[in-house]
Amino acid sequence: MSRRSLSLSTLSAIVVGLGATSAAHGAGFQLLEQNASGLGNAYAGSAANPENASIIYYNPAGMTYLPGINVSGGVNLIKPSFKFSDNGNSRNPTALGGTRPTGGDGGDAGNLGVVPNLYGSWQLSEKWFIGLGVGAPFGLMTEYDKGWEGQYHSNKFEIKTINVNPSIAYKVNDKFSMGFGVNWQHIDATYKKKTVVPVALPGGGTFITNGDADLNLKGDAWGWNVGFMLQPTEDTRIGLSYRSKIKHTAKGDTDITNIGPTGQSVSFDAKASVDLPDTLILSATHQLNEKWELLGDISWTGWSSIPDLKIRNSGTGARDDDLPLNFRDTWRIAVGTSYKFAPDWKWKFGLAYDQSPVHKAEDRPTSLPDNDRYWFSTGVQWQATKNTTLDLGYTYLYLRKTDIDTTSGNQLTKGRVAGTYDSSGHIFGLQLSSRF
Repeated sequence: MSRRSLSLSTLSAIVVGLGATSAAHGAGFQLLEQNASGLGNAYAGSAANPENASIIYYNPAGMTYLPGINVSGGVNLIKPSFKFSDNGNSRNPTALGGTRPTGGDGGDAGNLGVVPNLYGSWQLSEKWFIGLGVGAPFGLMTEYDKGWEGQYHSNKFEIKTINVNPSIAYKVNDKFSMGFGVNWQHIDATYKKKTVVPVALPGGGTFITNGDADLNLKGDAWGWNVGFMLQPTEDTRIGLSYRSKIKHTAKGDTDITNIGPTGQSVSFDAKASVDLPDTLILSATHQLNEKWELLGDISWTGWSSIPDLKIRNSGTGARDDDLPLNFRDTWRIAVGTSYKFAPDWKWKFGLAYDQSPVHKAEDRPTSLPDNDRYWFSTGVQWQATKNTTLDLGYTYLYLRKTDIDTTSGNQLTKGRVAGTYDSSGHIFGLQLSSRF
């Protein structure tokens, strides 16, 4: 059998989710959870709160507030829930008759995600600081019950990322600092679904059947980030940071098996390019008194860098595909407070509104059933020793019911998924930080 081009729905889910581990995080497939110490405040004040070395990710200029050698490591456990309910309008691909699917609603597509982080900073001199951060800034993971109504859109989708971020910072004076970093990012994607397959007949012509598509892509790319820290008064800090777009070209292969009654298989090369969005954060913190600290920020993410998905395929008879995604730029607003209720203990609170880049039911893919979300966060920090702190955080994410009515750009080969998602999320975080 000759090679054929990868179906658009397969690669649509890949690039829609490039970079993720679960969807109960920042809106879209961005993972805000690059530490656990900020989780209790819903990441309010993230670019102006140099509690530990994890400030490297949010604002490298914050290293100038960390004397000596600092190490911080942690993990966030993210458990999303995505429960789909069909409204009676879903259909199988038109190429297969366009009949009503009978495989059920797919169960709970949310899966537990683990997002680790590790940071270290080193004061070289009175004014110069260097650091290194390792984390996973983008991610997505969804898995439906086998044979569900949207199986031609997605069955299982998993993305893992690693981001390595060496940084440098310079303390201009007691009121102003600046920092810069470079980012090497690796992506590993796996995606499984049912797909429509045309099979050539010996005497000429074709008939339409289906098969199981299993796609694996990997890629590496580079980006940069910059940050500034201003301290206008002893009790007030303002942080501004920017992370650049990162253009990924992911390459790999797709195996389509169990094709038709004879169970044939075919493999081909695949490639997709996407500009992961840039971000801008403006944060502030204010020490109200010896017990209370106020935190807040507003952030922007340039999701419009992904207006559509362009796919390049190789092999005899291959064709290029294009899928509109219509992502919009988004805003996130967060406020928080920390209360020192004992000499070695802080209690943290936070609220946030997180806008989704997906804003229409027809643009919402089953691999990313995203919507605007609200964060309700709390946590505690324990000063275990003079130079060691332990943070525990928890966030509940509330999403209103989410409508979906999509053909993923091609009802002929993917059919229609129409209904409502009932979604929510829980995040648990632990961070250990020390200074030497």
